[in-house]
Amino acid sequence: MVFKRNKIEIIYDILNAIKEKNNKIKITHILFKANLSHIKLKEYLKDLEEKNLIEIYYEKKQKYFRLSELGEEYRLKLKQMKKFIETFEI
Repeated sequence: MVFKRNKIEIIYDILNAIKEKNNKIKITHILFKANLSHIKLKEYLKDLEEKNLIEIYYEKKQKYFRLSELGEEYRLKLKQMKKFIETFEI
């Protein structure tokens, strides 16, 4: 049986992908790590940026994403929730 990820799991995957790349990642790498379509990923990134969880910056004309301080806190809370759920197999 295949389970679909919910919104929280997708957000965690995006935030975690950014963290794993030392807080400097291009959209293509997020796309592969989060396993989303380009359209869906852009929607999530826009939402995360509006909520100040991620920041966009440019370096040598390349667009990069990084976690904000709030984004890192949110990622850690999601990680705790994920561990809690896995512990009790909910």
